[in-house]
Amino acid sequence: MKQLVLLFLAAAVACNSEAGYEKAEDAQDAGREFIRASLDGNYKKASFYLLKDSTGTNLRLLDRWKEGYNHYTEEQKVSFKDAVIRPVRITNLNDSSVVYTYTNSFEPKDTTSIKIVRWQGDWLVDLKDIH
Repeated sequence: MKQLVLLFLAAAVACNSEAGYEKAEDAQDAGREFIRASLDGNYKKASFYLLKDSTGTNLRLLDRWKEGYNHYTEEQKVSFKDAVIRPVRITNLNDSSVVYTYTNSFEPKDTTSIKIVRWQGDWLVDLKDIH
């Protein structure tokens, strides 16, 4: 009986954090989680950290990232999963937006910037405003 109660509580906690993902505590956390999920090919998790704008632009842009990822070979996908995120520059634009520029150990010359914004108390990635 005790195990059943613990199992129920664990399931309730998982449901409360929407698909088991934890909200980002700050902009760097949101950026790191989004980037890691993208490198791992986990676009469901990446979507969790994405700003859902009213036009759906961010979701369409994420779909393009996913399409690009799907064109990689299995060997390349493993290399991305094994890659280390290397922040190049993290710039606070104001108290609610940050630009996170990074590369990764698999493709160290490929530098990418994403914008992270605080929206309704949550830190989320805004792909439509990439620098």
